Parts: sequence; C-alpha cells; structure tokens
Amino acid sequence: MRKVWIASLVGSAIEWFDYFLYGTVAALVFTQIFFVSEDPTVGLLLSYASLALAFFIRPFGGIIFSHIGDRIGRKKTLVMTLSLMGVATVLMGLLPTYQAIGVAAPIILVTLRLIQGLGIGGEWGGALLLAVEYAPKEKRGLFGSIPQMGVPIGMFLGSGALTFISTTVSTEAFVSWGWRIPFLFSAFLVLFGLWVRKGIDETPSFKEVQKSGEIPKVPLVDTLKYHWREVLIAIGSKVVETAPFYIFGTFIVSYGTSNLGFTNTQVLISVMIATLVTSILIPIMGSLSDKIGRKKMYIYGAVAMVLYAFPYFWLLEQKTFLTLLIATVIGLGVIWAPITAVLGTMFSEIFSAKVRYTGVTLGYQIGAALAGGTAPLVATALLLEFNNSYVPIAIYIIITGLISLISIWAVKDRREEELDDFSKHEKPIKDESELKTLS
Repeated sequence: MRKVWIASLVGSAIEWFDYFLYGTVAALVFTQIFFVSEDPTVGLLLSYASLALAFFIRPFGGIIFSHIGDRIGRKKTLVMTLSLMGVATVLMGLLPTYQAIGVAAPIILVTLRLIQGLGIGGEWGGALLLAVEYAPKEKRGLFGSIPQMGVPIGMFLGSGALTFISTTVSTEAFVSWGWRIPFLFSAFLVLFGLWVRKGIDETPSFKEVQKSGEIPKVPLVDTLKYHWREVLIAIGSKVVETAPFYIFGTFIVSYGTSNLGFTNTQVLISVMIATLVTSILIPIMGSLSDKIGRKKMYIYGAVAMVLYAFPYFWLLEQKTFLTLLIATVIGLGVIWAPITAVLGTMFSEIFSAKVRYTGVTLGYQIGAALAGGTAPLVATALLLEFNNSYVPIAIYIIITGLISLISIWAVKDRREEELDDFSKHEKPIKDESELKTLS
C-alpha cells in the first residue's frame, strides 16, 4: 500500500508541478517574452488565454487516456501521461523567445501547452483510481485524498522554485533565463516518477473487470449512455473546486503585484506557504470524510467558499503581507482543502468499475475546462470592464459555489459500502437499471 500511495502522489505532484509552472510564469514573464503587446493588460489577457486553452484540451486528453485506462489498465496509462507532460515541459524551457523567432515563439508555446493539457487530462483519473481502487472501505476517503495532495504540492514546488530563483538573480536575469530552470529540472522529476510507477501492479478493480470479460469496447459510449447524470453531477461539483483555486493561486500573482503593490516574492511566498498548509490538511480532511461522509465535507467547503468571497478581497485590500498570507491560507487551506480532499473519492463512488476511469475523468476535466482555465482570464477581464473593482470577481466566486451545491444535492453517501461488488458480474450488463445496481 505504501508503494501505491507513493506512486499516486509522486506522479500527480510532478504533473501538477509542470502544469502550474506555466500558470505562474505566464503571469510574471510571458507577457514580456512571448505575448508581447504595447498594452500590458492585453499581453496579460493573451497570456491567460493560452493558460485557458489547455483546460479546453484536457477533456480530449481525458477521453483518449481514459479509453486506454478502462481498456488496457490504469498503470500503463499513467506512464504515458507522465511522459507526455514531461517532454512538453522541458521543451518549454528550451523555447526561443518572441524577440528571437517572432510569432513562431507563442505558437510553439501554445502547442506545447496543449500537449500538457492532453497529459494532465488523463493523469488525474488514473492517479485517483490507483489509490481508491486499492483502498479498504474504511479508509477510502483517506486514500482518495492522497493524489489530491499532488495539486498543492505541485504548486508549492513550482512557487518555491520560482521564488528561490527570483530572489537569487536579478529581475533582468529572471526574465531572460532564470524562469527556464524549473522547466528543465522537471526532466529529473519525471524520470523519478516513471521509475516509481513502473514498480506497482494493476488495480484490483481493473483486474476483476478483466476477469469478468466485461471491458467495454468504447468506454465513452457506455459512460454517456448509462452514466450521463453522474457525469453532469461531476461537472457541476468540480466548478467550486477549480475556479476559486485559480483565483487564490494564479490570478493573485498578477492582481497582487499590479493592483495591490506587492512584490513577486511576497505573492509567491504567500502561495507557497498556503499550499504547504493545504497539503497537510488534505489527508486529514480525507480521513475525516471516512467518519462523517464525503457529502457533508463537500457542502461545508462549498458554503464556506460562498461566505468567504468578499472577506478574501477585504483582507487583500489591507495591502499588508500578513493579510495577504492570511487570505491565501484561509482560501486554499481552510476552505478549499475539504472540497478537493473528498472530490475524487466521491466521483469514484458514483461510477462502476468498467467505466470509472472515463466517468471520473470526463466530469473532472469538463468541469475544469468550464471553470478552472477561464478563471484568471475571466477575473482579469472583469477587472478591466469594471474599473479594477473586485466586486464582480467576488460575485463570480459565489456563483461557482452555488452551482456546485445544486449539483451535489442528489449524491448518495457510500462511505460504508464496498466500492465494487463483483459477485454480481456473472452475465453481461444489458440495461441501465442493472448497471446502476452494480455501480
């Protein structure tokens, strides 16, 4: 079980480290060397648009790799996704700037970002199922929270690397070559992640599906035919988990430096500390969900997010490093942690084993595309439209919480039930009611 935990967490953290590097550097550097414009705000919008594009490609990556994951296996798919992400990230670190090769630079950068999106689109579902499908019933919430720790750990590593480099070299050197170092260093992390993942076996649930002979020819078709309601629930539930996260962790980098007068280092340190706190809280919240239920934990987080939208900006408006740190720690740690800790396990419990990879991935990645990738872009556009007022952004956060609360309403708490009952797999599934009985 220790191997499973490590393989699930390490690979997830590396993938998200690569992914978040782009988001942070997009706010700090890319407007100067790739998306060059006379108006800095236009350059920032273009940079955030490139960030958003990867979110819209993530569902396609999810469809491709979840198909492989539900037909060939979770382990092999995870090796593919990690390799794809690693190659794209290293190439970003080697890419010439706009000043060197002109418009080809942002085009190649966006292409590599799309490749990253394909990789992360298939990664999350596999890392999640690696943990959940091995988990004993009474610890499923804890196990399901482990790969979720990869999100804040990845952001912590990215923010930490950029903070270290930005404080040890001049601003000119950081813009010129310093930002490239973490991208290139990710090659070593990817090799380590691949080594860890090759040392584990396929999950028990997938082995049972193979044994039953019920592997679907096209998992996407079966998912949309029998589990379309669950997919919609997952999409809606993902909204409050992803949009505020990118407000608190990515948008704050440009907003804090441009609108509030903080330095890059101050904002990055606040995000780094907040993600460290979040990484500690996630498994605690996951374990707590094994006692009180996933749905209760999720509802607490979503309601708290709605109530915190305006106080978050009130704290930022004090324009002190302490209030910046408090605002970020509360947002990412106290409020966001319980939502993300239970999200993956809750998704896993509403889909059957034969289409679970496809189901959880489809809901997660479509929800991320609709809310996550567009969040910094939407927030920046709202600032531009409403004369730098934070009020529309706070209302935007509230709306995401309300959408998710409505979506989660029909979910059943399954913490005391087995994830799968393979004793019923004696004949092929013929209709929707039988599939729902199994799930």
